[in-house]
Amino acid sequence: MTTDQHGLAMSGASTAAVRHYDRAIDELLHFRAEVDAEANAALAESPGFPMGNVLSAYLGLLTTEVEDAKTARVRFAAFRRRTDETALLPRERAHVAAVQALLDGDFLTCGRLLGEITVQHPRDALALAAGHQVDFFTGDARSLRDRIGGALSGWREDDPHFGHVLGMYAFGLEEAGHYDRSEEVGLRAVELNARDVWGIHAVVHTYEMQGRFGDGLRYLDARVPDWSTGTFFNIHNWWHYSLYALESGDLPRVLAVYDSVLADGQSCMELLDAAALLWRLHLDGSEQHERWRALADAWPARVAEPFYAFNDMHAVMSYVGCFLISYA
Repeated sequence: MTTDQHGLAMSGASTAAVRHYDRAIDELLHFRAEVDAEANAALAESPGFPMGNVLSAYLGLLTTEVEDAKTARVRFAAFRRRTDETALLPRERAHVAAVQALLDGDFLTCGRLLGEITVQHPRDALALAAGHQVDFFTGDARSLRDRIGGALSGWREDDPHFGHVLGMYAFGLEEAGHYDRSEEVGLRAVELNARDVWGIHAVVHTYEMQGRFGDGLRYLDARVPDWSTGTFFNIHNWWHYSLYALESGDLPRVLAVYDSVLADGQSCMELLDAAALLWRLHLDGSEQHERWRALADAWPARVAEPFYAFNDMHAVMSYVGCFLISYA
């Protein structure tokens, strides 16, 4: 029996596998692409590692990419076929059930099961992070706030991931409308970890919701190296930066960001932000014909089969934007 960096027992893992798992959790909380490599390395060391397989499944299923979800489904089914689940630890069995609910399309049951894990094990960072994403996908503002808030007493301020937990809590507070408290908690999260891009994101959400566009630009400008490179969340935070620039009437800056950062999106997540920004420009009376055309061309291969309605909606926005070119 081994334990992870937060003292939680895990079965079926070598010391090396646990080391890779711990690194993967750290990369996940930092929104860094290296999380995939570390998760794969954990399973290469111990293929039957239950929490390694659970982590890999969450990474594939809590995504905007249909191919990632397909791969996760196949891999997790293979893991379950070769595993005696009665021998798993209770927390591990609960995670397996939560992943299966996600595979079945039952986000609400998945979120509930993850919440039960958090009650018993508030320092289970994976349960918190996955549950936070489930709450985001389901639009549950109360749970975005309370899932994380309820776990805070289980964490110490000297824990290296305490700041990340505060960053998640700040976002939940903002989504629940507690803007002043969200700003306070988010600023503390970023103080503890300057490269907590989710904490930075929570702060800029707070400024957006209060119409504090100048504060938003100044906050992001002051820490560009911390949020603009090295994570798979860069483009979304650049999108927020562009919203502030648009609200400030700085169209050249908006278009410069679009062309340098958003225009060549390689994932659905990146195309979502590109479509959302062009649509706001359209509503503001700025028609971007060639940009719409290029974006519309990028969508069909990514929405060829049903997966995520949010993708579909933004694909339609792109097609409509392209269609409007003919009548401009």
